[in-house]
Amino acid sequence: MTPLTIIVPVLDEAALVVGALAALDPCRARGAEVIVVDGGSRDRTMELARPLADRTIAAPRGRAAQMNAGAAAARGDVLLFLHVDTALPPQADRLVVDRLAASGRPWGRFDVAIAGKSRLLPVVARMMNLRSRLTGIATGDQAMFVTRAAFAQAGGFPDIALMEDIALSARLRRLGRPLCLGARVTTSGRRWDERGVLRTIVTMWRLRLAYFLGADPSALARAYGYASSS
Repeated sequence: MTPLTIIVPVLDEAALVVGALAALDPCRARGAEVIVVDGGSRDRTMELARPLADRTIAAPRGRAAQMNAGAAAARGDVLLFLHVDTALPPQADRLVVDRLAASGRPWGRFDVAIAGKSRLLPVVARMMNLRSRLTGIATGDQAMFVTRAAFAQAGGFPDIALMEDIALSARLRRLGRPLCLGARVTTSGRRWDERGVLRTIVTMWRLRLAYFLGADPSALARAYGYASSS
């Protein structure tokens, strides 16, 4: 019996994948399964990942398709979706499995901290965590986790180019409110540092507003340069 599968979608992440997967070794030692899902990397990502994961598989490019492929291959009773630039807190595997079982909730996410140069990033992270608690919507940066049964009932991630995490959250919320863990994952602030904090906030709100108003996610991804994200 495998209690937890950690699914890591990647695309041209040779610079990060070794450190990210090595950090999951304690989880693997306690019985968690780690699956890396590649969307067509042209660098050494998969070569570097193979010795550090239980399985490495290929899938069509796109986070939603990659994570769905990982879920289909998973043996765990609980699925945790982890971005390669996000680090779990200590004992995250036990925390997820034990707290889900105790709460009876079908899904959840962690609080997030953002590692970067700007002094505004802690404020951004606090607002993200508060908004998530109020709305019951989680983002991929918060390392979403879900029971296999609830994931299947929700139909998995919709195969869209952007906002797949928001869309899945909305589906899962119909099954129950998320378990919001106060333990923090730490995600990279590289996009915030590169584009500027305020500019990134405005961009993300514009994306979400356009999505909720019915804009095509593929068009949004192309317009904002996110189509190639992994």
